Amino acid sequence: MEKSFWLERWELEETGFHQRAVNEDLRAFWSEVDPLGGEPVFVPLCGKSGDMLWLANQGHPVIGVELSRLAVESFFVENGISFEWKRHRTFDAAVGGGLRILCGDVFDLTGEDLGPVRLAYDRAALVAFPPAMRERYVAHLKNVLQPAARILLVSIEYPENEMDGPPFSVTRAEIGRLYGGADIHALSRRNILPDSPRFSDRGVTSMESCAYLIEL
Repeated sequence: MEKSFWLERWELEETGFHQRAVNEDLRAFWSEVDPLGGEPVFVPLCGKSGDMLWLANQGHPVIGVELSRLAVESFFVENGISFEWKRHRTFDAAVGGGLRILCGDVFDLTGEDLGPVRLAYDRAALVAFPPAMRERYVAHLKNVLQPAARILLVSIEYPENEMDGPPFSVTRAEIGRLYGGADIHALSRRNILPDSPRFSDRGVTSMESCAYLIEL
């Protein structure tokens, strides 16, 4: 998707993709991603997700990347967290409460920008990219994370002919292709359509949230 698409969504407050509640799979399976606790966590395309606050409350330094400055500022203001803007290499970074959110394009991020991070939480990034961009995104994620990185990926599956994304349907087979060579562990599969009327209103007849632990 073009950058302008996402910036416009935030400006018009058309943010149905934003979830106020902490993701169930994050709560249930994060201990399998980081059993020792406390390591920095990267959250790509983070928006103003409350999942970041949950991770910070577990003792993790959190590094997010978000295109929209409005979303970044809203995250801190809505959660009552004092923050300040700092220049971080090629990004403007909002820093406060154990969180650092880099404002800009995730594809501009380098390993030096991110630092020595080997944990990532992806609930909204992979499913935001159309098929033509997914290989580039996964290759880039592998490049900026440390070797032997571990990722908690939350994907969505629905009949692709029933709705144009985003969010896009990304199947287990597609994840296996994109992350070829990695160890992929299926953690859960949940029916989420009853709790997602905006999708059933668009004609979607089934929708599942699928969580995976990916070990690079």
